[in-house]
Amino acid sequence: MSRRMIPTATYRIQFRNGMTFDRAAALVPYLKRLGISHLYASPIFTATTGSTHGYDVTDANEIDPAIGGREGFDRMVKALKAEDLGLILDIVPNHMAASLENPWWRDVIEHGEKSRYAHHFDIDWSSRLTLPFLGDAFEAVLEAGEITLKHDPKTGKPALAYFDTFYPLSPETYPGSETGLLQISDKAVIADLHDRQPYRLMSWRDASRDLSYRRFFEITGLAGIRVEDDDVFDDTHRLILELVRSGAVDGLRVDHIDGLADPKAYLERLRQEAGQDYYITVEKILGEEEDLASDWPVSGTTGYEFIATLSDALVDGERLPQLHAAYATLTGASPDMADELRAAKLLMVDNNFAGEVATLVKLAESIHEERPEDASFASGAIRAGLRELLVAFPVYRTYGTPDGMPPEGRQMLEKVATDIRRSKTTADLSALPFLAKILNGDLATQLSHKASTFRTRFQQLTGPLMAKSVEDTLFFRHHALIALNEVGAEPLPREFSLDRFHEQMIERQKRQPDALSGTSTHDTKRGEDARARLYALSEAPKIWADAVERWRRANSASVTHLDDGPAPEPAVEWMLYQALAGVWPADLTPDDAMGLAKLKERFQAYAEKAIREAKLRTNWADGKTDYEAAVKNYIHAMLSPENDVFLVDFASTLRPFFRAGSVNSISQTIFKLTAPGVPDIYQGSETCDLSLVDPDNRREPDFESLSQQFSEAGELDTSSEDGWLSGHFKQQIIGKILKLRRTLPDLFRNGEYIPLEVNGVRAKNIVAFARHDDRNALLVVTPRHVLEALQDLASSRSAHWAATRVVLPPSLAERRYRDIFSGRIFDFSGDASVNWAFADHPFAVLLAE
Repeated sequence: MSRRMIPTATYRIQFRNGMTFDRAAALVPYLKRLGISHLYASPIFTATTGSTHGYDVTDANEIDPAIGGREGFDRMVKALKAEDLGLILDIVPNHMAASLENPWWRDVIEHGEKSRYAHHFDIDWSSRLTLPFLGDAFEAVLEAGEITLKHDPKTGKPALAYFDTFYPLSPETYPGSETGLLQISDKAVIADLHDRQPYRLMSWRDASRDLSYRRFFEITGLAGIRVEDDDVFDDTHRLILELVRSGAVDGLRVDHIDGLADPKAYLERLRQEAGQDYYITVEKILGEEEDLASDWPVSGTTGYEFIATLSDALVDGERLPQLHAAYATLTGASPDMADELRAAKLLMVDNNFAGEVATLVKLAESIHEERPEDASFASGAIRAGLRELLVAFPVYRTYGTPDGMPPEGRQMLEKVATDIRRSKTTADLSALPFLAKILNGDLATQLSHKASTFRTRFQQLTGPLMAKSVEDTLFFRHHALIALNEVGAEPLPREFSLDRFHEQMIERQKRQPDALSGTSTHDTKRGEDARARLYALSEAPKIWADAVERWRRANSASVTHLDDGPAPEPAVEWMLYQALAGVWPADLTPDDAMGLAKLKERFQAYAEKAIREAKLRTNWADGKTDYEAAVKNYIHAMLSPENDVFLVDFASTLRPFFRAGSVNSISQTIFKLTAPGVPDIYQGSETCDLSLVDPDNRREPDFESLSQQFSEAGELDTSSEDGWLSGHFKQQIIGKILKLRRTLPDLFRNGEYIPLEVNGVRAKNIVAFARHDDRNALLVVTPRHVLEALQDLASSRSAHWAATRVVLPPSLAERRYRDIFSGRIFDFSGDASVNWAFADHPFAVLLAE
């Protein structure tokens, strides 16, 4: 791929919620000064009214007027081009809004399978299209008078009106006068008319078990589209490709690639249309030891795996078990995480995705009926075997096609089947070989279409099932160290080591040198600096556990005793204190009533989401109001200015963690900017990002302040503790290194990643590596695990690092290096003294002269 097409750094902007093209254009001078090469835009195509994210697209061929329309977009592109900045677009090929605002969806509702767009959406037309948007069953809302016949005020056509929503009637179902039709009030006649429509109105509660279209995860308002069909690809990519070919857009980020029927075929088509040198990344979560498919024609992933790898460098793996033990003591249980993962997946299979599973079972049974040569199974054997396959699947999906399963997919299925047989399950596994035949494509030709459909549906289900089980269930149930409960992370226990970090970076250089390296995104569970701060808890398990016990005693009067137990329960108390530790602003004092009130509002919203996602004592579908109110009341009391004893203790206990977290933040930022990959900066995270899970992390930052406080000139003075805690130094470091990346793009893209050995007193507290090519060399030396060493941030200077040295291999030794921050020159022979390298600030990025 041409070097010119590869970004040196991207900056993610969330459009909507006040962010328009003109406002983004006004940020271009700041982004240029910061060193960004490409603006990375969230979806810009027309979405549902009031959309906060843009993934609910209603018109893929119109730029949303709500954020400036085509004219505003063109003005932004002009501003970017004037500063030689590129543009990357986030595109959504997997789904569109199942909304009447979507003209294609509306046409399908009105005309059913006769609609031109009937097969654009992934709909099972063996039955009527289900529309699960009623508050109760159709019969109930009809009886309550909530369904009537009215003119649609937008189209003037007759419709079934449900409050302010008007479902069009198929013209074939109401012969005669429209005027007479609208005078009908007899409920039986209305019910009969509804029964003749190509759709069926139903309760939203029934969607998980009875849905005729593929949805995005559990979101019934997002309908899957069949982009694997050439006509659908053409219709949904017309404007995208126009923007690509015109040069307005310089790269594409493909949302949820695993949701597509055939990701590889889609990417090959997209690559063909966009050009061989075009920059394309995919949102893809890689499992443990899973690599991005080498035959996908893409530049890499959007970088969730990079976030997970950072924990190897910054988490204290030796002391982490003590934190788990303290959490187990508090909760009275030491759960087996493999069993917990199985339980979460079973919940998804049996409840949240019951309809999708039932469809697969029905299809497999129909295939079995046409194969008399296969052994018969006991009733329920196919469902039992399928259930075990889904629950045991260790990665998001395999990549079988209509032609069958590739070798790596066959190996994966065989491994999963073997693991199931070796497990303690009592399920009937007699149908497992038969299901493997379907998935592998080892059936007679006349059954190949059904088998292909089953394979595709299975593969499109395993990803959402994994995501909802892990990221949106398990990660909200177990809280020993919540910084590790992040998108892309593994749910099962593993070792954390610096050697593993280095190994992953070496592999990243080999396999994904052009992938995005993110530390915060619009989907991460918390901001990168909150995560960096919480990593430090792994260094002091006893201090944290003792503090939690004090705080629980201090707030014990605020616990509500319900019939099913205390609210919040001990595990949730631990989670709340840890989440609060991550989000607490470093400058917030216990007597700041206004600051506490603002924090409480955000934190209560987070807590509500967290306990609902856990699905233990409440959930989204059936919220337990008494439990939720009790948790919110606990938070209210906890953050009340009158609760000064707790607040003073909390803030003072956390102070050392604030400092250590700030060091972790600088280290992870330097890793992102200098290790293999393209650094991606999420809006506002160039300074201190203590966000909670969405929608908190989608709040617009104060761009004016960010621009005003950034200075390109002058030395980096790290003597101010406020500069560390506020993130000001982080922003300055980003600016310095991004300038270097633009100057030396080949070094950062192609330069070898070399882990460096560290010897001496503080060897375990240093991460050191080099980037090296045939012309340039860069040494990176950063601290880690510094909680015990820090009295204040200024004292982390040279004296602490005496007798600690970085060993330089021959290719890096006997050279002169310049500190890119201070300009200081170092002459190193066979090793580099950390004491010297940290003379001006406790980290070093040194460029060979």
